[in-house]
Amino acid sequence: MKTQFTAFLKRNLALARLGIVTNLEYRFNFIIDAFIQPILSVGIEVLLWIAIFKTVDATGLIGGFGRDSYLAYAVWAPFLGRIAISWMYESMMVEEVVSGSINTILTRPLSFFEYYLSQTLGYKVITTVFSMTVPIAFSLFFDLPVHYERLPAAFILVVYYILLVHTMSFIVSTLGFYLTRVRSFTLLKNLSLMLLGGELVPIDLMPENLSSILLSLPFSSGVYVPLAFITGRGDWDLLYRGFFNISWGLVVAGILSYFLWNRGVREYTGTGA
Repeated sequence: MKTQFTAFLKRNLALARLGIVTNLEYRFNFIIDAFIQPILSVGIEVLLWIAIFKTVDATGLIGGFGRDSYLAYAVWAPFLGRIAISWMYESMMVEEVVSGSINTILTRPLSFFEYYLSQTLGYKVITTVFSMTVPIAFSLFFDLPVHYERLPAAFILVVYYILLVHTMSFIVSTLGFYLTRVRSFTLLKNLSLMLLGGELVPIDLMPENLSSILLSLPFSSGVYVPLAFITGRGDWDLLYRGFFNISWGLVVAGILSYFLWNRGVREYTGTGA
């Protein structure tokens, strides 16, 4: 049992290193992804909220929160949103299934899910380490209300959420067994997650009935919940609720992905595609 666990750990660490090395190989693309894009996104969001608060009434509050609170949200939302979403590796997974090159993975002593999960985590780690300097620098420059001691717990929640997002990406890729054009599902899924997660608009600004529904879904745990936690808009109860919502979301997504994968692989190998 110990030997199997050691082999599992070494295999996945090697795959995580592969994800890191692959992304560092094209340094210009990495610089764009880790620095330039976050800086531009944060800059646009900050300018937008500064302009909005120039039009508010004498109280200087929107939804019970002041300008600094929204600037903190604007600074950290694009950063967390990029961690909690999957574009590149989901596209690669879909391509593997659609093109038939999945054969090379099916013959290996590891699962398709595991193969891409480890690479995804490796990619997320290296980009997070570098791009995190952007929101921290903005927060310190504007002296924003950020509880830095809460960052570790918030990042644990985001990593847990990545497991759910990867499972959803796995589900999208399995659709390639049944449909001929599935790449549009990646765009639809990720744009939906941006809205449902609170990256575009803070969930507490939405109508009460709608915000209650969104907070009961696991998708709010990708951006809004960890961001509300580190900026003081929410407390530990909200964080615990986020872990619970992700857990039941993983159960549902796991059952669905297991069914779609097993049925798809049987049909795939049966026809010799």
